[in-house]
Amino acid sequence: MSSRPELSHALQNGAKTLGLVLNDATNARLLDYIALIEKWNKVHNLTAVREPQEMVTLHLLDSLTIVAHVPQGARVIDIGSGAGLPGIPLAIAREDVSVTLLDSNHKKAAFLRQAKSELKLDNVSVIADRVEDVKPAELFDIVVSRAFSDLPDFVAAARHLLAPQGTMLAMKGVYPYEEIAKLPASVVLDKVLPLQLPGSDAQRHLVLLKAA
Repeated sequence: MSSRPELSHALQNGAKTLGLVLNDATNARLLDYIALIEKWNKVHNLTAVREPQEMVTLHLLDSLTIVAHVPQGARVIDIGSGAGLPGIPLAIAREDVSVTLLDSNHKKAAFLRQAKSELKLDNVSVIADRVEDVKPAELFDIVVSRAFSDLPDFVAAARHLLAPQGTMLAMKGVYPYEEIAKLPASVVLDKVLPLQLPGSDAQRHLVLLKAA
C-alpha cells in the first residue's frame, strides 16, 4: 500500500509521546491497517472517522495508549472490537501477545478476518459471536473494551472470560464516577489512570478492574 509521509511522521511522533518506539515495519503495518479501514469504510461504514490524520490520532494512537498495561506474552480479548480497535494496533505493536477480536456483527467480523489476512497478523484470531455466548478453552489475561458499553454492563457480559489473576481494561473518556459506583461485587477497582492522547485535548481514562 502507498506510503504517506505526513501520517508516518504523526504516528511516529505520537508513539514517542506515549513512550513507544515503532520500527519502520511496525509503522508501515499500522498505516496499512488505516488504509484498509478507509477502503472498507466506503462500503461498510466501519467507523465515523473518515480523515486519515484523525484515524492516526483517534484510532491508532488511542489504541496504543494501553500497550504499557498489557503484560509480556498476555492473552488478550478485545470485546466489541468493531473495526479492530484497540486489538489490531495492539497486535501489530506487540507481537508477543495473542489477541482475540470479538464482534457479533458479521460484516465487521468479515473485515477483521480480512485485516488479519492482509496484514499477516499471526497473533490474531477472530470470533463472530455475542460476548455472553463465548466459552473459551482458556481464559484471558486481559479483557479490554474501547466502546462496548458502560462498566457494569461490560463486567456483566465479559467477566466470565477473565483469568483469576487477569485484568479488565475499560477505555473511557471522562472519569466515569457513576459507572464505577455501580460496579458489581464480582470485580474490584484496581485504579483509574488518566491518559494523554497525542494530538488531542480530549479526556481519556483507563479503568483497571481485577477479579474479586
